[in-house]
Amino acid sequence: MSLITISQSMGSADPDIARMVAKKLNLELFDDQRLRDRAMQLGIQSEDLKGLDEKVPGFFDRFLSTKPESYLEYMESVIYEVAKEGRGVIMGHGSQILLRDFGCALHVFIHASEPYRIEQLGKKQGLSPDAARKLIQKSDNERKGFFHFAFNLNWDDPSLYDLMINTGKLGSEAAVNLIIETARLDEIKACSLTALETMEKLSQERAVRAVLLKHNVNMTLLHLEVPQKGTLAIRGFVYSEEDKERVIKLVKSVPGIAEVTPEISILEYMDV
Repeated sequence: MSLITISQSMGSADPDIARMVAKKLNLELFDDQRLRDRAMQLGIQSEDLKGLDEKVPGFFDRFLSTKPESYLEYMESVIYEVAKEGRGVIMGHGSQILLRDFGCALHVFIHASEPYRIEQLGKKQGLSPDAARKLIQKSDNERKGFFHFAFNLNWDDPSLYDLMINTGKLGSEAAVNLIIETARLDEIKACSLTALETMEKLSQERAVRAVLLKHNVNMTLLHLEVPQKGTLAIRGFVYSEEDKERVIKLVKSVPGIAEVTPEISILEYMDV
C-alpha cells in the first residue's frame, strides 16, 4: 500500500506531478474536488463545506459558512477517512501535518527558488514578472498564516517531510520518478491494520466534533472517544437536561455513528 501527501509552493510544480504519480502507482488522487466528494459521503453538507483550502481565518468566509474551528474538524475528518484506506495521493490541505505520526504515509514537499517560480507562473498564466511575484507572495503568506493558525507550525518545516524536491533544479519528470521510487520502498509500503483502524476512529471522532461545534455546543466540558467503529462515548458536563438531549441527538445524526454511550452530568449553579 502507498499513501502519499504532496505539498507544493505556488509555481514550483505543475499539479500534473501528483496526477502522474497517482496514475503510475494506480492510486486515487485526492485533490480539492475529490476531497469535497469524500466530505459529502461523510455527511458534511455542501453549504457547510464550500471548499477545502489552506487559508487563514479571515478568508474562511469565502469558502465556509461555519466557524474556522468547525472547518478544521471537518478537514481532519476527511483526511483521516482517506488515510484509513492506506493508499492514495493527497494534495495539500494540511495532510502532511495531520498524518505526520501515521507511519504509513510518505510526505513530499516540492519547492523551487522564487525566480524559477515567477518564470513558471508567468509562462503558464501569461502574467508579468511583477504580477507573478505578487501572486506568489500572496499565496505564501496565506498558507503560512493558515498553518500558524491551525497547527502553530511552519508549513515548509523540513521535519514535516520525508522527501523534499527542488523542481527548479531537477524538473517535474525527475520529481515524479523520485516520488514513485521512494513510495515503492518496503519501509513506506508497510502499514498495519491497527494504524488504519486508528485513522478510521479519528475520522469519526472529528466528524462528531465538527457537528457539535457547528451547532455551538460548548466542547470545553465534553470529551469524545471512539472505542470501536460506529460507537461513540461522550463524557462530561452540560448545563441542563435539554442540553444533554440536544448533544446526544446531534451525535446520533452523524453518519456512521450507530451507538452512543453518554456519560453526561448536569452542572448545578451554585450561589456564592
